Amino acid sequence: MRAQQLSRLADLVAGGEVLVLSGAGLSTESGIPDYRGPTGQARPATPMTYQEFTGSPSSRQRYWARSHAGWRRIVGAEPNAGHRAVARLQHRGLLSGIITQNVDGLHQAAGAHPVIELHGGLDRVICLQCKAISERDELHVRLGELNPLAIVPVPEAVKPDGDVDLAEAAVADFRLADCLDCGGGPLKPDVVFFGENVPADRVVSCYQLVERSRLLLVLGSSLTVASGFRFVRRAAQLGVPVAIVNQGATRGDPYAELLIDAPLGTVLTELEQNVTGLVGGLR
Repeated sequence: MRAQQLSRLADLVAGGEVLVLSGAGLSTESGIPDYRGPTGQARPATPMTYQEFTGSPSSRQRYWARSHAGWRRIVGAEPNAGHRAVARLQHRGLLSGIITQNVDGLHQAAGAHPVIELHGGLDRVICLQCKAISERDELHVRLGELNPLAIVPVPEAVKPDGDVDLAEAAVADFRLADCLDCGGGPLKPDVVFFGENVPADRVVSCYQLVERSRLLLVLGSSLTVASGFRFVRRAAQLGVPVAIVNQGATRGDPYAELLIDAPLGTVLTELEQNVTGLVGGLR
């Protein structure tokens, strides 16, 4: 059955103008856990909300202590076979665009460009006061100098957002670094937190990609969060076919004309090979 599904998907992708919408499930094979897993049940986690982060210095201290401890696990992750297959499809001129709900930068590390990061990227930091953007690696060094005894966790302890659970004592002693540009503004990762809106211009750009695509291919997303699910709904409204490759059911299943429930690295590698057989080399 999967061979037939892959053959059908390869036919669709070979026609080009494919918009990829990827989620956390695409990065699990790189060692970054997803939010729900194949069962669709949310993993035990309490993500920081935008309101908590901006409204409470102690919440910012807790976030940065936990995130600093897990950062090396995120920055050390390597793109997997799924990311590389998507990049090769893009290089062959078959994609109209890539929208990712992930904040790990692994599409770009695999060679894909451009990529719309719907929820931003963990590799950047923004000042809440002056809005200056800086590099996360630079902040990591500064936090390390301020907190030389900070805990380095085992990899298995890292959560989907790159943070880890820490004892209250470790959090209470953690010292924060402020913005160097304005000399004191609080820093936030340049990602969209729960309770925060995706920038309007970014949403418009994504809708425009949907409108000029002939296939929406969802990869590794349960589509539980409305910020990604709305593009599936828009595609369906426009009569753009939707294909979903994911482990487990998704909120978008009723809108899809093709569903493949299987590990993404294997499926996408086989898909890219099948498509290459249909269209040959680079267009």
